[in-house]
Amino acid sequence: MAEVQDGHCDSMSQSTDSLRVEPIYESFLCPLTKQVMRDPVTIDSGVTFEREAIMKWLNECLSSGKRLVCPVTKKELSSTDLNPSIALRNTIDEWMNRNEAAKLDVAHKSLTSDTTESDILQALQYVDEICQRSRSNRQVVRRDGLISMIAELLKNSSTKVRQKALETLRSIAKDDDDNKVEIAAGDNIRTIVKFLNHGQTQEKEKAVSLLYELSENKALSERIGSVPGAILILVGLSSSKVENLLIIDRAEKTLENLESCEKNVRQMAENGRLQPLLRLLLEGSPDMQLSMAAYLGELVLSNDVKVLVAQTAGSTLVNILKKGNREAREAALKALNQISSYDASAKILIEAGILPPLITDLFTVGSNQLPMRLKEVSANILANVVASGARFESIPLDHNRQTLVSEDIVHNLLHLISNTGPAIECKLLQVLVGLTDSSTSVQNIVDAIKSSGAIVSLIQFVEAPQRELRMNSIKLLNNISPYMGQELADAFCGNFSQLSSLVRVIADNNGVSEEQAAAAGLVADLPMRDSVLTRRLLQDGAFAMIISKVMRIRQGEIRGGRFVNPFLEGLVRIVSQITFILDDNPDIIDVARECNLTVLFTDLLQMNGLDTVQIVSATALEKLSHQSKHLTKVLPAPNPGLCFSIFPCLSQKTVATGVCRVHCGICSARESFCLLEGKAVEKLVACLDNNNEKVVEAALAALSTLLDDGVDIDQGVMVLCDAEGINPILEVLCENRNEALRQRAVWAVERILRMDEIAYEISGNQNVGTALVEAFRHGDYRTRQVAERALKHVDKLPNFSGIFSKMGAQ
Repeated sequence: MAEVQDGHCDSMSQSTDSLRVEPIYESFLCPLTKQVMRDPVTIDSGVTFEREAIMKWLNECLSSGKRLVCPVTKKELSSTDLNPSIALRNTIDEWMNRNEAAKLDVAHKSLTSDTTESDILQALQYVDEICQRSRSNRQVVRRDGLISMIAELLKNSSTKVRQKALETLRSIAKDDDDNKVEIAAGDNIRTIVKFLNHGQTQEKEKAVSLLYELSENKALSERIGSVPGAILILVGLSSSKVENLLIIDRAEKTLENLESCEKNVRQMAENGRLQPLLRLLLEGSPDMQLSMAAYLGELVLSNDVKVLVAQTAGSTLVNILKKGNREAREAALKALNQISSYDASAKILIEAGILPPLITDLFTVGSNQLPMRLKEVSANILANVVASGARFESIPLDHNRQTLVSEDIVHNLLHLISNTGPAIECKLLQVLVGLTDSSTSVQNIVDAIKSSGAIVSLIQFVEAPQRELRMNSIKLLNNISPYMGQELADAFCGNFSQLSSLVRVIADNNGVSEEQAAAAGLVADLPMRDSVLTRRLLQDGAFAMIISKVMRIRQGEIRGGRFVNPFLEGLVRIVSQITFILDDNPDIIDVARECNLTVLFTDLLQMNGLDTVQIVSATALEKLSHQSKHLTKVLPAPNPGLCFSIFPCLSQKTVATGVCRVHCGICSARESFCLLEGKAVEKLVACLDNNNEKVVEAALAALSTLLDDGVDIDQGVMVLCDAEGINPILEVLCENRNEALRQRAVWAVERILRMDEIAYEISGNQNVGTALVEAFRHGDYRTRQVAERALKHVDKLPNFSGIFSKMGAQ
């Protein structure tokens, strides 16, 4: 046989014992592939080929319509028969066995001696080739002790050596569990995992491919998962957007193998790969379902994952809640508690039917009732679900079509609130808070509270030492206060300590909390003219404290998040309560003076963007200004003297220095609440340009006090002229935004038009005339009367009273 010098053999002979490696004979090589044949066959021409190669040649000839010829001799073939060359195959096998044994021996020497990098790489190449040929060769490699040597090379300083070692170990591990176990010995798995996180791309490819091969062994799956960070890294690689497809695919398949171990499934869930856990939850044995549900309840899930879990396993968990034993229900409750904490996933659970079993668990008493600790979980889930904002008035709980806002259901919730521990009470109060947050269901809850007489028991929680319990109580009372202001006032009057508790909450100086904003809103919603409550607040020092907080917020000393504005609005509304009981209460007037309310509310008019603050401030200024004509200090008229008493035609009206033009006395912002002295007129005029109709209405009402009976109306009109307020008032009239504004504007315009000069100037304004005509035609009785007088001022209607008086004189 002719010999052929193989490149690998030649290289090897230069660095190792080449005499132990037999040369390749030409007859061993396939003429087509130039590779050593493994399944030699002879064709009709007498030439021997690798079976796969010659079959491919013949098929190409047939498919292309070419003549069947021998690729070597070019002789036409009379037959396509392939005759196995058994003798040659046996000879090649014997040669390969001898050659591989020699190569292994050379490789062993190279790996155990101090050799060069190229020698090590060549040795690893020999082992890799040998292992790929057969499983028996892989066993020989293990028996020769090469696995531990190659594994040690994973720590080599050469990147090429490490990569080749990983590649070779994978060939050694293929389909051989014993080899896999030996490869995984010591800290080798840990070393392989390191390549996944810190290695170069090629190292990652080979490391993840080896790890995949090892994970085919179920016993090793648990060991791989136990390496810190292994599963996290694999999960990251499998979902990577930057790694190549081979790495992603191998990482994914490795994780699929690791799923055979329950501990690994849990770790995957912790690291965001929930599908294996959910699959076991849906398809596993009852014990497995219980285990997975319990573990799901322990996980901290992102919102997106909560939605995924709700979509995938929500119905299963609800079914367990309905039909499972106590242990299973406990596990399901804990999982549902986690999932329901996000609005989108909570709505999915509602569709899955979570409400009926929750209500059943909460209301059931006797031998079948859940322990209180689980009722607490049920209450928390219900609170989460209610917070999702679904329309609970349309979701039936039973065949009687009762809903969560039905009177009987609410009565039962109120009963539980009064007869359980703080933890459950807190969550059930939170449920009612959620239901009263909705404009479509709040009235149902209010009606049920009224019919149950539960308001007194609900108010008692404002004194609870547990902050969350107290806060939920205050939030609930705040939500229902617009509908039950008088009932709340009566209850607080029965126990002033509870009102004092609210004041203490408002007074807290640790920033601005949701609880403080709710407390301020609750107190602000109490009846404005309830002098008993207002005096109690005075007794508690509430107004001085609240005004201080308002000023600090206004000056930027108190800052906060989303609760600052509602807190401020509540505080301003509370302070304004003073202005509603000024009539016939000199002591309250003294309080308003002491607090300098005119200056305070005038300043608050400038808080643009906070419409409620501006509305309340303008309304308070209106109430204060109504008192000015009574509080101004009217100076005694000077003695005219004898001459002027005999000849009154010689007397002239004198105006004392410092006298208010409108109120005809000595005024001040603090003492008489005068809008002029408080420089409030210009700021009120500015509010007439607000887009909010209620702000405009409140500002116009306050300005109208300058035109009221008992004041100098002409001077009031001049004050409005000086403040450039006439045209804005006329614009309010012409815009005709709503009936309430039109009524106020018509009244104010009629007073303004009493001045002949202004009436003459405005008589040519067609828009004003049209607006007054519309009010005369379509307004209520009082508005039509006032509009009629205004139209007479601008000569749009004849003044019949004047004509009749002249006729009578004739």
